[in-house]
This record gives sequence, C-alpha cells and structure tokens, in this order.
Amino acid sequence: MMKPKCRLIGEDGNIFNLMGIVSRTLKEAGEPEKADEMIKRITSGAKSYDEALAMLMEYVDIE
Repeated sequence: MMKPKCRLIGEDGNIFNLMGIVSRTLKEAGEPEKADEMIKRITSGAKSYDEALAMLMEYVDIE
C-alpha cells in the first residue's frame, strides 16, 4: 500500500492536532475511510502517546 506523505515535523505535537493533520492528508488523498479508521483506532485503542504516534505512522509517511 502506498501511503501519502504528511508533514508533521515542526507541528504542534498535541495528538489531536496531529490526528487532524493526518486525517486531512488521508481525505485529500481520496481515502476518507482510512481517516475515520485511524481516528477510531487511536481514540479507542492507544494507551500512550507513543502508541498513538505509531498508529499514525501506519497510515502516512511522515515528513
């Protein structure tokens, strides 16, 4: 699967801000279902900030 590139370096590190940026990137790449899936997975399953970041990286290539 080809992941869209997403610029997160230098952004506010609040996980909700990062989820918003990744969600927007996925939607712009034509994958709104992936955006919804990512948000659900993180909000219901991530037990730490690091785990949430790892989940984000499953969906996009961080720049």
